[in-house]
Amino acid sequence: MRSGVFTDYKVFAGNAHPELAEEIASIMGKPLGKATVTKFSDGEISVNLWESVRGTDVYIIQSTCNPVNDNLMELLIMIDAMKRASAGRINAVIPYYGYARQDRKAKARDPITAKLVADLIVAAGADRVLTMDLHANQIQGYFNIPVDHLIGMPILANYFKEKNLDNLCIVSPDHGSVTRARAMAQVLDCPIAIIDKRRPEPNKSEIMNIIGNIEGKNCIILDDMIDTAGTITNAANAIKEMGATAVYACATHAVLSGPAIERIEKSAIEELVLLNTIPLAEEKRIEKMRFLSVGPLFAEAITRVFTNGAVSELFD
Repeated sequence: MRSGVFTDYKVFAGNAHPELAEEIASIMGKPLGKATVTKFSDGEISVNLWESVRGTDVYIIQSTCNPVNDNLMELLIMIDAMKRASAGRINAVIPYYGYARQDRKAKARDPITAKLVADLIVAAGADRVLTMDLHANQIQGYFNIPVDHLIGMPILANYFKEKNLDNLCIVSPDHGSVTRARAMAQVLDCPIAIIDKRRPEPNKSEIMNIIGNIEGKNCIILDDMIDTAGTITNAANAIKEMGATAVYACATHAVLSGPAIERIEKSAIEELVLLNTIPLAEEKRIEKMRFLSVGPLFAEAITRVFTNGAVSELFD
């Protein structure tokens, strides 16, 4: 792995989320590096770097969101281009890490795609990964390079703290999100509740029970991502029916595929607060959605990585 003290750094971006990349670079007072990522007529991805990166600390900002495979290949090819151009250190900045939901063998003959993607990123030539709210924390261990794992919860918690809601309860939509819910409850000084659900098949969930007292409370459902929104809308409707005063929801990654927007619109959720790790087209944005930016957090994290500062302080 290439390491050491660097005198300069450059920020590049693929096509996944240019608005976020521009924001991060602007906060850091840097123009985005000169590079073009296009396609040949048969769909193959072509990367061209139009400035030198020799001996430079480079940061490639690229979420592996929809279209997932194209954005992942863009990231891998950009890393390879940087490596062959003798970059001093290559940092893959991945606000949303795709393929993370398959992080273990849940049944016989399952792939572990979170590990496969980690291997691809390392094999391409990345020296470090900077990401946010992995679907499971252990994914950090799938990499044989340093991983800085940022947390979106403090941004969301601060937003709700400023709303001055009383009688709060943080709701975990499943057992896997309990640790995240406890952390937010500690910040907001309130109790938690847990949704006991089962998933009969991918992208489908059924509410079985609710552990905890939600009657008469302003409930905030917290999750790492919302894909088809079945889990979070089922949870919202269930706790509203069981006596919650109001239901809010928040998540880091707004995947929002398939029937997600329609489900959210019709659900008991009064306000849905999301971070901008994934771009969302204007036509998909509805009145009850609110977006908060992760740009300042990533800009600060990149600065600390470059200057060998402590990234862990950003978790508070």
